[in-house]
Amino acid sequence: MRDKIIQQVVDKFQQRSDVGYKKYGVTLHDDEPNMHKWINHLQEELMDAVNYLEKLKMSMTEALQDKIYQDYKEEEAKQQSNDT
Repeated sequence: MRDKIIQQVVDKFQQRSDVGYKKYGVTLHDDEPNMHKWINHLQEELMDAVNYLEKLKMSMTEALQDKIYQDYKEEEAKQQSNDT
């Protein structure tokens, strides 16, 4: 494949399919259609995605706050050394 990124995504889809087959013993194609089941699965996946987003936001906010504090302390130390 000419695009490495697309190939990585395709590989991840294949791996995800393998995990699902091991877990449920059936391919997505061969699974019995049940609207309620599929809606429930989708809802659970979307809820997980929102949780992952919240965790990422928290981590990024903490990292940014730490960086701002570190920069402030470094600038403060420079100011003190210039004053002496």
